[in-house]
Order: sequence, then structure tokens, then C-alpha cells
Amino acid sequence: MKPVIVLKRIYDDAGDDGFRVLVERLWPRGMTREKARVDYWAKDMAPTADLRQWYSHDPERWMEFRNRYMDELRRNSGMAEFRDAVFSHPRVTFLFASKETEKNSAAVLKDFILQDV
Repeated sequence: MKPVIVLKRIYDDAGDDGFRVLVERLWPRGMTREKARVDYWAKDMAPTADLRQWYSHDPERWMEFRNRYMDELRRNSGMAEFRDAVFSHPRVTFLFASKETEKNSAAVLKDFILQDV
């Protein structure tokens, strides 16, 4: 069964988020583990450091970032396990740190994991 996946900044208050998944490679600055209420930290699903640094949230690079990140996800050996963890919950919230709420890696990951479903 396909879960409902929503995206949310980790700095926003937790609500009825269901299974909370942090999809960042690095722990967000200033966030305590207690306040974050993360159920699963999927740091290996986040973009590589090289890709993240290359992108640097430059809007001109968004489409190329998206394509490169999708390629990384296709080659990620942990994808099956991650998908199983996500799909075992009816409601999942992907937590991200970026101030950019639409063009971020969590949005790409959500599109990737829900394709072919």
C-alpha cells in the first residue's frame, strides 16, 4: 500500500506526522534529538556531500541537481530497505533542514520513492 508522504522542515513543530524520517546527511544545526522526534534517520538516502555542495541551493542548478540526485538514488544499495521502511507506515513525513520548502532533496526523494508505485 502506498503511504501518504508529506514534507516538513524539521524546525517546525511535530504534529500528526506519522512516521518521521530525517532525510538529511548531516544532523540539523541547533536541533536536539528530543525536539526533532525522529523515528528514522535516512542519512544514506540524502544527496552525497559533493552533489549537495555543487548544488548550493542555486535555483539555476535545480533541474541538473534533481537529475543527478535521481541517478544517485537509482544506484543506492540501501533503497530497497528504505522503501520497505517507508511503505510499512500509512503516513510518513520526510523532514528536511533547508529553508527552500519546494526545491529541495526531500521533494526529489519523495518523487523518486513514489514513482512506479
